[in-house]
Amino acid sequence: MPTRTAAEIRAEARQEYDAYLAACPARRLLDRISDKWVSLLLSALADGPMRYGDLARRVAGVSQKMLTQTLRALERDGLVTRTVTPTVPIRVDYELTPLGESLLPVMRAVKDWAEQHIEAVDAARESYDSRAGA
Repeated sequence: MPTRTAAEIRAEARQEYDAYLAACPARRLLDRISDKWVSLLLSALADGPMRYGDLARRVAGVSQKMLTQTLRALERDGLVTRTVTPTVPIRVDYELTPLGESLLPVMRAVKDWAEQHIEAVDAARESYDSRAGA
């Protein structure tokens, strides 16, 4: 068996991502897509492009700061595009990229699961809390 250099070993390790390892780059992506604002914004954009104000109204409870930060992060990650139309006032639209659209089935499944199972989760929480408090 031929000896491999350290560079070859590192290159091979990069090809085999393992999100259980702290240094794995995929973990950063998992951190991003597991954020509640990310999942809600991606789901909101599933129906097509939206303006900033429309997104703010659609995703209740998101602050202006978090909405801006999240949209910038999604744009940086290549999941959302930002289009500025030079009108008065300036129009800014956000839209899913093909990469963002490829994530939609997963995000929709998680959102649907949460909506369908929240009552069972609430019941489990109440049961746990009553046992823990006794």
